[in-house]
Amino acid sequence: MSSQSDYTSRAQRITARFPLLTFLSIQITFWIFANLLLALLMYFHAQAISITYQIKAVVSFVPLLMVSLLMVIFYGLSLGLADFYLRKGLFRKKSFASLLFIKTLISFLILTLIVLLLHFVFYDFFNIIFSSAARMPVAAAWNSFYLASAIYYFFMTLMISFINQMNRRYGPGVLVPLLLGRYRTPREEERIFLFMDLKSSTSIAEQLGHLRYSAFIRDAFSDINGDIAQYNAQIYQYVGDEIVLTWQTREGLRNFCCIRFFFACEKRLRARSPYYQQQYGWIPEFKAGIHAGKVTAVEIGEIKLEVAYHGDTINTTARIQSVCNDYGKTLLISEPLLQKLNVPEDEFETETLGAIQLKGKKENIAICSVRKTI
Repeated sequence: MSSQSDYTSRAQRITARFPLLTFLSIQITFWIFANLLLALLMYFHAQAISITYQIKAVVSFVPLLMVSLLMVIFYGLSLGLADFYLRKGLFRKKSFASLLFIKTLISFLILTLIVLLLHFVFYDFFNIIFSSAARMPVAAAWNSFYLASAIYYFFMTLMISFINQMNRRYGPGVLVPLLLGRYRTPREEERIFLFMDLKSSTSIAEQLGHLRYSAFIRDAFSDINGDIAQYNAQIYQYVGDEIVLTWQTREGLRNFCCIRFFFACEKRLRARSPYYQQQYGWIPEFKAGIHAGKVTAVEIGEIKLEVAYHGDTINTTARIQSVCNDYGKTLLISEPLLQKLNVPEDEFETETLGAIQLKGKKENIAICSVRKTI
């Protein structure tokens, strides 16, 4: 379990530091395997024709492998860049079907350019490989090659799009442990949880109406998502106007990520205040509670599968967040977690507020407020 946790942590740190490079490495690795499979299929198909009709082999494996690797470099890199910037640019709010259609068009365009380039550079070379014994003109061979590649690459583009969506759904470094069955049976983990709830949500909803309020929440959560990778956070749930984030305890404590993340979100939302004021007349502000402890993680559901966390830690975090208004504070944290963090006094100002009663529990938990000073 620890090795899988380390893998997830490393994947999140690398993705945060090198988002484009990480994304492209996934795409190129996928297309290496996809093109190797295509080369093998074409080679064995050519061998079958050669044996069946007792003719000289039309192709050999090495030239096919060379062409496949060249296509990996051009196709994987070009399509990966297009996919990355489509999700970051003007098309980020488009539906998955719209993005898939655009990527399919780009895919066919890139594939056509690659085939034309290969035709220009390697035509004479292939004129030798496609022997006269095959009784197939080289031009016809190139047309067949393009058609087969277009069909194959279309379905492989669907597959890599699905993989990208799954990576976005679970976050960096989570998909592989899921495929390996890490959460098929309950596992105990040490985690930090952060509950962020929108302030004045009822008033905002009444003024904006359901449709504009949903757009308001969508935009606010989208801005919050912009800081997730940098602070190694994982999104656990969206619940109405509340977002729940989590860290492995070691990752959340590192460089005070669990606290700095909240203030980074505040800073980003303040920087975007002219947009929110113009579009909605409101600027999103959040209150939050943070706590750490043991939870169990397990895959649940049959129709809709997800990883769920259970335990008192989650209930305690929700309770801490719920009393923010009572104390007039924006960020509250459990005292045991604050002691582990040992936050620098020149950056954060903390205040002990006493203990709160946990619902259904006899014991209380001490809480503190945290405010960023610089």
